[in-house]
Amino acid sequence: MRTRQVLTLDDARRIAAAAEAEALEHDWKVVIAVCDEGGHLMWLQRLDGAQLMSVEVAPEKARAAVLARRPTKLLEDMVNGGRYAGLHLPVQCIEGGELIVVDGEILGAVGVSGVKPFEDAQVARAGVVSIGASCTP
Repeated sequence: MRTRQVLTLDDARRIAAAAEAEALEHDWKVVIAVCDEGGHLMWLQRLDGAQLMSVEVAPEKARAAVLARRPTKLLEDMVNGGRYAGLHLPVQCIEGGELIVVDGEILGAVGVSGVKPFEDAQVARAGVVSIGASCTP
């Protein structure tokens, strides 16, 4: 057996708080989701005025990043590059899902939805780096 790190609820709160601060700085109305290494939701928050559909999309972006073991931008690029079979994947292929990586291990992901996809990703990355993690394995 080996010992590994896991996200705590406190980590999820800190990630969400930093992501929220990034969104508010730009006046972006988003939904922020944090999931664990299995893609299970740990934290979900909808900023005032965020569209209702984003409540479904943000957790799916986080889940997609964990299951694919990569940021969802890479999945979106795959589809946009002509690999339309990616549309049949059981995950959300839209930028805005970023991995939470510590010491090369994927501990979970952050999904953000509500503004342009690259802005969603910016908000998610702000959350990830707030706990000293990176977005790449």
